[in-house]
Amino acid sequence: MNTRVFLRSLCGLLLAIVSPLTSSGAASEPKPLSNTRPNILFCLADDWSWPHAGAYGDKGVRTPTFDRVAREGVLFMDAFSAAPSCTPSRAAILTGQAPHRLEEGASLYGPLLKKFPVYPDLLEQAGCAVGFSGKGWGPGNAQAGGRALNPAGPNFKSFGDFLKTVAADKPFCFWFGSHEPHRAYEKGSGLKSGMNPQKVFVPPYLPDTPEVRSDILDYYFAVQRFDHDVGELLKLLEERGQSSNTLVVISGDNGWPFPRGKANLYDAGTRQPLAIRWPARFKGGITNQDFVNLTDLAPTFLEATGLKPPPEMTGRSLLPLLAGQKQSNRDSVFVERERHANVRKGDLSYPARAIRTMEFLYVCNLRPDRWPAGDPKMYKAVGPFGDCDNSPSKDFILAYRHDLQFSKYFELAFAKRPAEELYDRINDPYQLTNVADHPHYAAAKKQMRKTLDEWMETTADPRFSNDDDRWDKYSYSGAIKK
Repeated sequence: MNTRVFLRSLCGLLLAIVSPLTSSGAASEPKPLSNTRPNILFCLADDWSWPHAGAYGDKGVRTPTFDRVAREGVLFMDAFSAAPSCTPSRAAILTGQAPHRLEEGASLYGPLLKKFPVYPDLLEQAGCAVGFSGKGWGPGNAQAGGRALNPAGPNFKSFGDFLKTVAADKPFCFWFGSHEPHRAYEKGSGLKSGMNPQKVFVPPYLPDTPEVRSDILDYYFAVQRFDHDVGELLKLLEERGQSSNTLVVISGDNGWPFPRGKANLYDAGTRQPLAIRWPARFKGGITNQDFVNLTDLAPTFLEATGLKPPPEMTGRSLLPLLAGQKQSNRDSVFVERERHANVRKGDLSYPARAIRTMEFLYVCNLRPDRWPAGDPKMYKAVGPFGDCDNSPSKDFILAYRHDLQFSKYFELAFAKRPAEELYDRINDPYQLTNVADHPHYAAAKKQMRKTLDEWMETTADPRFSNDDDRWDKYSYSGAIKK
């Protein structure tokens, strides 16, 4: 028996031991919150990607609110979503767990089962007022998971309406879920607003054409709406005199909705803006370059309010980093994906796992015979290559897929991929050239694969212990577009 098979067998035993813990949802009764408990305001954009904020040096988009929070708090340079897809990313944020531990919750439209504890419930049980507005957990059916409410909490029309229900001496935790900058956009809205297409940086995995530049401006315009809306929330905090003792977090759920972005494990699909501010507790002006995952937010929120995170959480509190301290094992991050849209015949997923370090990105495509962006012909949802949102940028690439000048962009976004991908992040920051088969990188690939396997094993990933394609069999409740 080879080493990998032996490890898989051991992991089967591990999964059997861990499963009762991870599936029961049992957690110790939360203790009452202390008198110094903070408020929490979590502002989550929909499909907002790094580095599209002024604080990161993007000159094409204006984000004064995000920039201010970054300046007055901590700006994270290497923050990543757990998955490049709305539902699993948000489920991972709420539970503090890697998506593969959440069964159906690892897929778009998959329910988040009640047996998986979420931080809003734990905080509410400890005496905190909780609520959300806009897009909470989802898309998906909360009731299908056995929940009476959205996992993000009770739904309010606005943050202001929520605050009217909260006593002045009661701590609160609020989730503001913007629908920006999710598609569809009003075509040309960025240009009409006066934004300059010459200030757009077109990443090298997209063609630099007027159509693409205008599409990016439309995205920027939506990002700016999100930033403005967050600014209005911060004004409400200031009017109530609660800015100092409110932990403010601003981020996005997954990468931007462009080819090779959202639904991919490259940086364009998983790397997120992240700024955190808590003036009463931490000084600002810190730029952090440790690797963090948005699963770290749930344990951060719990520890900030004096609660102990449940042991099943795979994320770790960011409080030490907010204090400018160092944490061990912050030199890498793990990301993953299962089924995004229902775009492959047979309702098939496109399973992949990846590890990202400062030097490398290693991606393991577990079913490389499948189309990574969906079947070339529409199956049930979106359109051809339906894991990539319809857009002028996508339309251009598909229209010119056979043109020698533009065919490489089709290959990067839509063509089938090998089982292993390795990218030299130092020399290839946009992950364009796969060096997995290059002899010079053999040792690096071996180490990255080993580390990824160890993470899959220790976090009880079914794809490691019993790769039975279970995510292909879970129901898909998303709306079918004819």
